[in-house]
Amino acid sequence: MMNKLSFGIAAAAVLCATLSARAEADVPQRRAQHVIVISFDGGKPAVIAESEMPVLKRLAAEGAHTWVANTIFPPKTLPSHTSMTTGVGPDKHQILWNDWMPIRGLVKVPTMFSLAKEAGLSTALFAGKVKFRHLWVKDSLDEFNFGGKQDGAPVPADQNKAVVPAQTVAKEAAAYIVANKPDLCFIHFPDADSAGHKSGWGSPEQKEAFKVCDQALSQIVKAVKDAGIADSTVMIMSADHGGHDKNHSENIPDDMNIPWIAWGAGVNPGHEIKGAVTTFDTAATAIWLLGVPVPASFDGKPVKEAFSPVAAAVAKPKAP
Repeated sequence: MMNKLSFGIAAAAVLCATLSARAEADVPQRRAQHVIVISFDGGKPAVIAESEMPVLKRLAAEGAHTWVANTIFPPKTLPSHTSMTTGVGPDKHQILWNDWMPIRGLVKVPTMFSLAKEAGLSTALFAGKVKFRHLWVKDSLDEFNFGGKQDGAPVPADQNKAVVPAQTVAKEAAAYIVANKPDLCFIHFPDADSAGHKSGWGSPEQKEAFKVCDQALSQIVKAVKDAGIADSTVMIMSADHGGHDKNHSENIPDDMNIPWIAWGAGVNPGHEIKGAVTTFDTAATAIWLLGVPVPASFDGKPVKEAFSPVAAAVAKPKAP
């Protein structure tokens, strides 16, 4: 009798321990206090390699990177950035157009911003193109900035295709980062895409635009340091698509291949990512780093290979 009782108690203890361990494993562990996602519009890896971009290339060398990540099809700015920020493909988010079209409304699936806000985190988006308003789900952003803070007022017809240059986007974002230290921040640099459409992918004009974008990136790196959050921040740098000739609409490597770089707290240093990475993995990685559960509906998965198992140790708690 005692042997059976002892066995039962022991079995119950093992079961409780197992269930407790599983519960702890299911609780997301926050690995970074701040995540900044930066998109270089039209960032074809082969052209980046030929451009003067010392800051981006240094961050790639110091952090974890792949130059053969992939975007979604169609490889266009708005559909791709929607996948980048929602963690799902176009078949789910249904944003297949590529201009600001207010009659079509906003994205209908959760974004990384809305998920972060539901978790009590602060969010900001700094856009270089007005079409990003399609991602501005109600109450999902503390700051939507398009050359200045926006209040949701209608966009004048002559501003339907307006573009804010990278240096201005970076200036606005840098000031906000220093002042507010957002938990999740997205920054979009449009210049290289504009130059590609005008002069061609890989043209001298586009390479000069990439150089300007790299200088804009340096403003963000400096802002992170000036804000005193460098030790608890992860920066993810990627692109929405590549390009060839003066366009980017085909299912070919020139248009589909993009860079994916992680740098900062808990990132595996000097690591070349071997696993496949797709643009919708960016949203999954961003919220995973912040300790927000990744929805089962996501197509994207966190790029865990890019991060050290002990990454949580460097995520310093925020001051009360």
